[in-house]
Amino acid sequence: MSHTQTEPTRIGKIDYTNVWPIFHYFDEKKLSRQAELVTEVPAVLNRAMIAGQLDLSPVSSFAYGFASSRLQLLPRLSVSSDGPVHSILVFSARPLASVKDGVIALTNTSATSVNLLKIMMEKGYGGHPTYWDSEPDLDAMMAKSDAALLIGDHAIRASWRDHGYHVTDLGKVWKEWTGYGMTFAVWAVQQSFARDHAEWLDEIAAAFQASKKQSELDLSALAVKACAEIGGTEEYWNSYFHNLCYDFTDERQRGLQLYFDYCHELGLLPHKVRISFWNDNTRTRVK
Repeated sequence: MSHTQTEPTRIGKIDYTNVWPIFHYFDEKKLSRQAELVTEVPAVLNRAMIAGQLDLSPVSSFAYGFASSRLQLLPRLSVSSDGPVHSILVFSARPLASVKDGVIALTNTSATSVNLLKIMMEKGYGGHPTYWDSEPDLDAMMAKSDAALLIGDHAIRASWRDHGYHVTDLGKVWKEWTGYGMTFAVWAVQQSFARDHAEWLDEIAAAFQASKKQSELDLSALAVKACAEIGGTEEYWNSYFHNLCYDFTDERQRGLQLYFDYCHELGLLPHKVRISFWNDNTRTRVK
């Protein structure tokens, strides 16, 4: 995507609560140049970043891996868990390991979790299920499946229902199987944009970091907002936000690298991935 100084920078925003802490205090109107937020589910943002229609955006980790030759990551930003994530859930009539050769409905709203489930079913459980894509509607999915994957707020709402299904948290099983936490989303920028607009990108990245830090000082405001918009209790949402990890430590990077390696091994990614960060050393260069 080519840019002039007058064109607004297009920044994606995931339409799920799990990114709220990084966006809650991020105000694009306070930036020194014009920026436009594009709010969508991960799958739409993934496609837009791969097509070059957004300059930077949180994306599903898998989408970054797919387009890693043209994208770089902003440092110290992710949506990760070190065990249970509570919003990447598989619902099944029987324990998940016992439907390893069954029919599984996959949400059509993201890619990372879909491929994480395929890794767990095929490498973790030694199964070969049949998959089909579906709108995120638990009843419709389970009407013709042995299990169904939901993510984000769809998964959270479904987990509150008295549905009688076994619920498997993919963050939990990944941690138990590999010893690593799982990174579900990362902040990616077009390499061409990063090259041509380094100081401007530095300002945007700093604004995201500031929002993350301010949110982490007091997550209760986000819990109140979630209750009003989605339902549930403040106790639930406080626990949910405190459980998620928004940094991107070396340990989380190793866990994500292992995920990419498994995706390539299973043919889910056509190439190997080496995680590449944009180096936010603009201030050093200016000096």
